[in-house]
Amino acid sequence: MSARKTPISPFNGDALAEAARRILRGELVAVPTETVYGLAADATNPEAVARIYAAKGRPSFNPLIVHVRSLVQAEWIAYFNSDALALARAFWPGPLTLVLPRRATSGLAPAVSAGLPTVALRMPKHHIVQALLTLAERPLAAPSANRSGSISPTTATHVAESLGEDAPMILDGGPTERGVESTIVAVGPQGARLLRPGPISVEQLRDAGMSLALSGGSGIEAPGMMASHYAPSKLVRLDAIEAATDEWLIGFGPVEGDESLSAKGDLAEAAANFFAALHRAEAAPPARIAVAPIPDTGLGAAINDRLRRAAAPRPETT
Repeated sequence: MSARKTPISPFNGDALAEAARRILRGELVAVPTETVYGLAADATNPEAVARIYAAKGRPSFNPLIVHVRSLVQAEWIAYFNSDALALARAFWPGPLTLVLPRRATSGLAPAVSAGLPTVALRMPKHHIVQALLTLAERPLAAPSANRSGSISPTTATHVAESLGEDAPMILDGGPTERGVESTIVAVGPQGARLLRPGPISVEQLRDAGMSLALSGGSGIEAPGMMASHYAPSKLVRLDAIEAATDEWLIGFGPVEGDESLSAKGDLAEAAANFFAALHRAEAAPPARIAVAPIPDTGLGAAINDRLRRAAAPRPETT
């Protein structure tokens, strides 16, 4: 029997005020960003942060992204060198997360960093989460609003179906624009390293003058680095040109499939449609999912990163 779903609140002034009150009481609120829906809580409240981990079933070693309303607020929390400042000024607000040395005086709950000396920071662009950050006057820890490891939510309905009553309030801002989670870059004395590809491509980062290492290093330094992640309950086969009899085929470009991420081969359209297509494939009758080849350039690198993790062996099967 499925969990009872939380009522979805259309975004308006009253809903925003109620969301801010809940945040200040240490409660959770699901909120849209330009990438995916996040499960937000006061990042300075240890009990509230613990509720995020419990609601998602998230491993305690997996750190959270902290959302801020300004660069000034971010600099209270973490140390920014010249590279980090250049990236923030070029891409904030927007879908870029910076992993930076955390200040001892940050005031954040220790669990957001999962025992690491760093913190992952982002200034989101979406008007609803910006409004909540402003009204609550707190940095918000906000990982994706879904069960840990499962398909990320790009609509309010996805949140309700995944979390049920564990998301006690859901602010509905419609489908998200970008469709995949933020690009994550770690910045330190040895330079910048790409930890997770996302809507801001390697090419854009380099065009902004950033020298970028593409190896993420060892261990879990940021969200989205676990080998199996973003995964439906069904097995996923990649680079499929046609479907087997027991597969739902997600097409792209010339591969039509049961549905297509983008019939014209547009990677931005494909990214925006990606997680919603996985949700539909999960609900479809066939027992398995197949996905057409996606070019591994620009936004395609972010899509393929999610696909490889979605198709990876589940931890219990290895």
